[in-house]
Amino acid sequence: MRTIRLWIASIVAACTLACTGDAQELVITNARILDGRGGVIERGAIVVRDGRIVSVAAGDSAVAGGERIDASGMTVMPGLVEGHRHLIPGGTDPAQWLATEAAPTMQQFIEAGFTTVFSAIDPTEQIIELRRRLAAGEVVGPRLLAAGLVMLSRAPLGGGAGDPARTDSSRGGQRQSQPEYAIPEADTRAAVQRLAAAGVDAIKTLLITTVGGTEQATLAIVVDEAKRNGLPTVTHAVTVRDTVAAVEAGVTMLVHTPHVDLLDEETARKIATAGIPMTSTLGVFVPYFNADNQPLFRDMQPFPWNTLPSAGNGPVNARLLWEAGITYAYGTDTSHAPRDSLAHELRPLSLVFSPRDLVRILTYNAAVAIGLGEETGSLEAGKLADIIIVDGDPLTDIYDVLDVEVVIKEGRIVVDKR
Repeated sequence: MRTIRLWIASIVAACTLACTGDAQELVITNARILDGRGGVIERGAIVVRDGRIVSVAAGDSAVAGGERIDASGMTVMPGLVEGHRHLIPGGTDPAQWLATEAAPTMQQFIEAGFTTVFSAIDPTEQIIELRRRLAAGEVVGPRLLAAGLVMLSRAPLGGGAGDPARTDSSRGGQRQSQPEYAIPEADTRAAVQRLAAAGVDAIKTLLITTVGGTEQATLAIVVDEAKRNGLPTVTHAVTVRDTVAAVEAGVTMLVHTPHVDLLDEETARKIATAGIPMTSTLGVFVPYFNADNQPLFRDMQPFPWNTLPSAGNGPVNARLLWEAGITYAYGTDTSHAPRDSLAHELRPLSLVFSPRDLVRILTYNAAVAIGLGEETGSLEAGKLADIIIVDGDPLTDIYDVLDVEVVIKEGRIVVDKR
């Protein structure tokens, strides 16, 4: 827990220094308020001062002064949190993207209501520089956290979220390990240390266990060295077997719902009771249809139909884990525009979660998953004033979260479409 607290403190301190100097005093009135943790106020007010929430209460606020926002007919809720995103498209020049595409991309995120984004691997130099520009106010957008990748074997074995060649032990097709795949412990620790020195916020791993392989043992070394360097670990695991292995290794966050096979209730309880949050990424395996009605995969490539069973397994496993008590959070792992990714992820999520569940998944749970639950993700006195105002009522129609009218980040109005 000390590691997580230190991580949170460093992130918040950097953002606060840059952002609260010109924070506004705001009073939001006549609001339907969803606090992100299941609480609902049908008509209430929120007072914001010096970048933080002063009060959230039913009725009208008696506070004088400050800018007043009349939210009649609208809903006020915490800023959205994207818990698993890759910002710099593969195959592009990262430096060129930073120079020309970073600012408009971040503008898209903030206009869609995202006040925090977790980059679960992008080119290290460029993503850390973008994080600096955002924290300094040089680029308008969400607060950004960035993970760096440490490999668990020398040779890539496939098994990414959309790898059609991925095989799994429960189906008799687990890959055989080879001695040359193993990485010496000293090299693994050195890789973590290099990323820590570069300034990443977390260490990311891709776990694909093999028969007789050393991947889980190497992951445990990564976890240990990351803790020594004050960093959390986030792990890609897409099978039930690999998810259990990641839990046993003690990672901080799971960035995929297992979807290659179906969970049983006992295994769901084992995963959930470990207290490790998980992001959704269910939409990856649901076809995304373009304007020409062509089904596409997450990277705008033709949809791989042999992965379609995951579109059913993922939501079922998600609900089993939810019932077992896991902290389940929003994350997409797609390259679509932020608002499009949100609309797409809501499709499979809505199969097994209520609108009230989904509000929590999109806000508080996602903030908890990336280590910022004590500072953002819910509307509570003392927290950072990350707030969105949407047209409509997401508890009646969850897709109303797509209609963001106002975005407030750390007490400043950064988007106003009214």
